[in-house]
Formats: sequence, C-alpha cells, structure tokens
Amino acid sequence: MEITDVKIRKLDPEGKIKAMISITINNMVAIHDIRVVEGPKGIIVAMPSRRSHTGEYRDIVHPISRELRDKLSKAIKDVYFLASQKKDGQKACDYFTSDSSD
Repeated sequence: MEITDVKIRKLDPEGKIKAMISITINNMVAIHDIRVVEGPKGIIVAMPSRRSHTGEYRDIVHPISRELRDKLSKAIKDVYFLASQKKDGQKACDYFTSDSSD
C-alpha cells in the first residue's frame, strides 16, 4: 500500500482542529475529512467519523493494523507540519505528495 497524495483542505493553526486532510492511496482511493487535532499529548490524527443515532461517534474508515495507522499518521503529520511552517503570502492549501519511500 502506497500513500500517493496528501492534501490539506483546511488549515487553522489557532483552532482545536488544526487541519482537515484528504489522502489518496495507490492513486485509486481517496479518504476525506481526516482531522489533525491538538490533543492532551500533542498533535493526533482522527479518522473521519459521524454521530450514530445514539449520539456515539463512530469511524467511517480506519486502519486495521498498527503498521498502517502509523504510516498514515506519519504522512499526515509530515504534511501538516510542512504546511503550518509556510511563510506569510504562501498558500496554506498547496498540495503535497507524500514520499512513501521510507
């Protein structure tokens, strides 16, 4: 599995939700509405979810293995940190392609 693209859809360094991300896997499937959130122990990646009829939030899509979760999290955080360090006048929502060779 290769993460072929990571896109910043929204960037808000001051808010609790720092960014909204979309990723593409193998140039074949896209996952939207991944959130980069400031948690109690730092930046975390939250997969897309929705509220059920009972009020409980449930992930719509999520990695099954720890290896895949770590790979997705690293790619998303790398792009988020790059985008959050951009200088004034640069577009915050430029597209970045993940380097999946590590």
